[in-house]
Amino acid sequence: MAKVKYRFNAHTLSYDKIVISFKTRFKRFIALFSTTLVSSVLIAIGILQFYESPRMRSLHKENERLLTQYGLMYKDLSTVEKVLDELEQRDNNLYRVIFESDPIPSTIRRAGFGGVNRYSKLESFDNSELVIKTAEKLDILSKQAYIQAKSYDEVMALALNKEILRTCMPAIMPISNKSLKSTASGWGFRIHPIYKIKQFHYGMDFTANIGTKIYATGDGVVKDVQSIGGGFGRWVMIDHGFGYETLYGHMNGFNVKVGDHVKRGQVIGYVGNSGTSTGPHVHYEVHKNGTPVNPQYYYFKDLNAQEYEKMVNISSNIGQTFD
Repeated sequence: MAKVKYRFNAHTLSYDKIVISFKTRFKRFIALFSTTLVSSVLIAIGILQFYESPRMRSLHKENERLLTQYGLMYKDLSTVEKVLDELEQRDNNLYRVIFESDPIPSTIRRAGFGGVNRYSKLESFDNSELVIKTAEKLDILSKQAYIQAKSYDEVMALALNKEILRTCMPAIMPISNKSLKSTASGWGFRIHPIYKIKQFHYGMDFTANIGTKIYATGDGVVKDVQSIGGGFGRWVMIDHGFGYETLYGHMNGFNVKVGDHVKRGQVIGYVGNSGTSTGPHVHYEVHKNGTPVNPQYYYFKDLNAQEYEKMVNISSNIGQTFD
């Protein structure tokens, strides 16, 4: 039972009973409740500020563990990047060289990602810089690995076609020249026999009697046959595939026509003196991907090391061409 409270009345010299209205009691309750609530919140904030709950401690530990894992992952990706760079170097400078294929340009291997920011959703995280760097490196390495995998697929196809390449590649001299006495003039700047000016000679000249057999230097398809061919006179061009073509100039006659399939060593025509020529010979060129290259690098089916060196010396010492 609540105690009854009284208050002394100085005017009547008596005690009056204190009566508290409901409204006043309610206001007092609200004030006490509010004060208690604010105090409780402040105390809770102070405790959370200086003392972690088990849940918070667990989350902080998990966050630190994830950051450590991201750091280790970034280091591991750097190691993977080095290994991938090594594979790319081998691919470009070994495998593709062996199979006569052009290397993959770095602009393709290192191509970036266009369009919108791929990592915008990660920017709001704590330590987002490490997370974004790791995600970006992972994307780049994934793309490089995909390109490298496709490259190895291509190298595998080249390996399967290697035997065909070996038969198609120009690999012998265009006339029978085992003694090398018919080697006349080689690749490089030479004096033109008629105009007497210095010109670059994009092939090799082999002297021989008119009517001497001229052989296809590799398997292929006859691409062109010209009876009136200007400076080269009568000439034949063979497409060997794999980017190789050969040209045989100043011929006397033909043994093939356009579209014929020929084998290495097959007679395609005969030595002549047609066109701009000062003597019977065959002018021989090798083209790779549309560009003339030095034919002397393609006689590996004909010559051993000593014969090859002799042939190079002979062709280099001649200061004038025959065409």
